[in-house]
Amino acid sequence: MTTQSTALDTSLQRLPLILDKIEVLRHLANDHFGHDPDAIHWGHVGDLGRVDQALDDLLAIFDVHAQ
Repeated sequence: MTTQSTALDTSLQRLPLILDKIEVLRHLANDHFGHDPDAIHWGHVGDLGRVDQALDDLLAIFDVHAQ
């Protein structure tokens, strides 16, 4: 097997794992990340700021600019 086909196979194996994690994030976001909406405080806002930055960093890997 060539290196390229091995890389493609591995890439295709990882894709569903990434999509599953994105779906978990989507569900968490729809549920206010497990927090009571009436109890959101600045610590939660800071956490979301770090998540937002981490997502921007991930998108930058693929040369995608956040909107």
